[in-house]
Amino acid sequence: VQLQASGGGLVQAGGSLRLSCAASGFTFSSYAMGWFRQPPGKEREFVGAINWSGSSDYYADSVKGRFTISRDNAKNTVYLEMNSLKPDDTAVYFCSATLRYGGRRWHEYVYWGQGTLVTVSS
Repeated sequence: VQLQASGGGLVQAGGSLRLSCAASGFTFSSYAMGWFRQPPGKEREFVGAINWSGSSDYYADSVKGRFTISRDNAKNTVYLEMNSLKPDDTAVYFCSATLRYGGRRWHEYVYWGQGTLVTVSS
């Protein structure tokens, strides 16, 4: 099983960034996918998730209306579109997979990627 996140980098406040996560080694289309982030010196926190088909998603209040998750099951890839970025969005972002759509806690997700760093400058 592998989840390879990419697309992180340095961006100015108010800017946008799109993260990708390529999956392999499991039946991607059967899993809900989530994004979490870990700010420097803080615990990992839930960002959002999307169901297996891409027809439903939900987000943490801190990113709702600014971030959007999508997926392409033909490419085994999930995306995190981030707009109106703020310095508080600075974190390592992780993609994850679960068979149980609806969870917000990290231990509900069984597969994890290595993370990609997003830095938002003020």
